[in-house]
Amino acid sequence: MVLTKSITRLIMGLGIGFTALFAIMLGGIPLTVLCLIIVVLGAREYTEILKNKGFLPSHKIIVVSSLIFAAIAYFNRLDLLPLAFTISTFMAFMWVLFRGKQPYIANVATTILGFVYCGWFPLHLLLLRDLGCCEPVFNGIIKQNPSLIGAAYAILLLLAVILTDSCCYYAGVQFGKHKLAEVISPNKTVEGSVGGALACIIFCLIFGIFVFDWAWYHALVIGLLISCFAQIGDLCESMIKRDAGVKDSSDIIPGHGGFLDRTDSYILTIPVLYYYLEFFVENNFLDLLKGLF
Repeated sequence: MVLTKSITRLIMGLGIGFTALFAIMLGGIPLTVLCLIIVVLGAREYTEILKNKGFLPSHKIIVVSSLIFAAIAYFNRLDLLPLAFTISTFMAFMWVLFRGKQPYIANVATTILGFVYCGWFPLHLLLLRDLGCCEPVFNGIIKQNPSLIGAAYAILLLLAVILTDSCCYYAGVQFGKHKLAEVISPNKTVEGSVGGALACIIFCLIFGIFVFDWAWYHALVIGLLISCFAQIGDLCESMIKRDAGVKDSSDIIPGHGGFLDRTDSYILTIPVLYYYLEFFVENNFLDLLKGLF
């Protein structure tokens, strides 16, 4: 029996969702491996997309840089981040200088954008997963004390983004009249965007107040941030593809397109949620500011 496109899409979506959920619950090395698989494949799609514009970013530099960022996030050594970015940027320049082709400046710039967009941003999931935990304890390279709170934060993110995307689609189909960003993504509407945002905010209010015992305003802000940046992330990937004249980032996932197509809503949302939780929920931002003066 030949599966219809909708059934194939559903099966693949459930498979990806449960794999992500399982890795989030385990944390540590399983989650790191899953993140790196997505980063490597997403970086490949990114470099292939940009070839349509005549740009030649280095997939190898993006992957090596992402491995460095993953190690920093896994071992919670954010003090090494400036060094990592410096080394990665140097590698981008050296690669173009000794092996690159025209256009040189664009190739350096798109390589740097690649390891930020495809690597560092999504790898914030490893930092998010460890929030709410004391200093990590390691047995060799195995993390011994994964945070249950961090797992709940990551699951909140996973569900809230899925809800935002789904409600944006259905609200747009039912009520959509006004185009949101016609040039970049002609099918998206203001009504769909508002519908997705409202669903996400209500979900985060319920989840935040009754599961995390957050103040209502934290839950409200987090709902707004997730819904806004999930949609902005989707539009950003659409912008890259449209500029390059590409419909899907690839066809590697049946019924879904590529890894960038499936993760675009998370790429900006993960770091935004992490920094809000880190500075405003887990810590007092005003106390952090006092340490600067």
